[in-house]
Amino acid sequence: MKYFIFIIIFLLFISCKKDIGKINYGSYPHDVGKIITNSCAISGCHNGISYLSSSGLNLQSWVSMFAGSNSGSPVIPYNSKFSNLCYYINTYSELGIQSSPTMPLNKKVLTIEQVKLISSWIDAGAPDINGNVMWADNAQRKKLYATNQGCDIVTVIDAQTQLPMRYISVGNKNGIESPHQIRVSPDGQYWYVNFINNNILQKFRCSDDSYVGDIPLTPVAAGTSTNTAFDDAFNWNTFTITNDGKKAFCVSYQASGKVACVDLENKKLLYFIGGFVNPHGIVLNSNNTKLYITAQSGNYITEYDTAFVSYTKLSLQNGLPADDNNNSGTTNLGVHDIIQSSNANQILLTCQNTNEVRIFNTQTNMVSAIITTGIFPQEILYSNTFNSYYVSCTNDTISFPKSHGVITKIDANSLSTTKLACGYQPHGIAIDDTKKLLYVLSRNLQIIGPLPHHTSVCGGRNGFVNFIDLNAFTIQTKKYELSVDPYFIASRP
Repeated sequence: MKYFIFIIIFLLFISCKKDIGKINYGSYPHDVGKIITNSCAISGCHNGISYLSSSGLNLQSWVSMFAGSNSGSPVIPYNSKFSNLCYYINTYSELGIQSSPTMPLNKKVLTIEQVKLISSWIDAGAPDINGNVMWADNAQRKKLYATNQGCDIVTVIDAQTQLPMRYISVGNKNGIESPHQIRVSPDGQYWYVNFINNNILQKFRCSDDSYVGDIPLTPVAAGTSTNTAFDDAFNWNTFTITNDGKKAFCVSYQASGKVACVDLENKKLLYFIGGFVNPHGIVLNSNNTKLYITAQSGNYITEYDTAFVSYTKLSLQNGLPADDNNNSGTTNLGVHDIIQSSNANQILLTCQNTNEVRIFNTQTNMVSAIITTGIFPQEILYSNTFNSYYVSCTNDTISFPKSHGVITKIDANSLSTTKLACGYQPHGIAIDDTKKLLYVLSRNLQIIGPLPHHTSVCGGRNGFVNFIDLNAFTIQTKKYELSVDPYFIASRP
């Protein structure tokens, strides 16, 4: 018995001695944490005392790392290609992008094995010492999704922190397919994306952002198992989803424009019709019996029943005919976006050629109001909380000195407007009424725009997401870097 007790005490002693000797490197996995703690989270660099002067990046712990930096998220779980931390520690051309200044700053560079270890850790989800992956704990997490036209990826943004949390590759072909518009199903279970250079709508789950399948937007060619070839893509720009989430109507923006209706549940093409001239924006009425489709080269919209049996062209210039050729005094309004108003009998349209929003009454088939906006109005959204509309005006260089783009706020009652300079070439916008934030994507395509913090894995200039406080209608100081040409953004309800 005494011998047995001695053995137990000895084993406990050995076990305790082993635990005491093991170092916890900020809850990183041991090998990764040892590199980061000894090379990065040191005095004068990225520790808890010095990080504010080091791009705001605190690497002292796994949790503080995922608080982000001044430019956004240095580590994207499962994706070292889009984790700019890897760019700054890499001095080996065979491992991809190398950014300067090289980290650790003014110290011995990391070995190729150390760089590979960190990259592999990120590709495995960048878990902590207990295997937890950041932002993977809640399938119902509120998120936003932004297309990046220059990179065939969708940036997933965490609504709680506003930080980029995932980069999801989209498309199914070689070459840049340019994901254009993105929508989330009304129940928040799926997100969909279309492409400028591919004839498909792709479906993903919101719970884990996993791929579900491709939905053809054109008829399948005889003798093949796929839709039209890559080079014959129909420039799919916009789409709208029915209230029940079962169907989508998609618009092909070209001189001989098309509209496709697809079954989202069974991933099938239902209708494919032509006869449109440069169609662009599309919206359903409140009970989903009618479609309204803009003509970006004319002065009208087309009202179509959702069975595609009959249609009517409705002029947006009272007293003048619907026209594509600017005859009889008509104007090419350049109608870009269209939304259903808070009033079920009205729709609002952005007119990029005339710098205005027009309100159209679908009962009288007349324009009831014309509102002047900033220059080149694009996307428009409504906030029920603030009873206001918000319009991104991409090319406004007049309203504010040294700015390139504004957001125009329209009070839904008075129709009065307020402008705010925000971002550089703002386009996509999304509203988070819970946080009272407006997300604004800045395309940042021109060389005179803001200098990105890091190089893009795709080539080209990275864009940004900016934030507007809707309570005060003021721009927040923070902005986070995305990939090339962030264009459209949608929020998970």
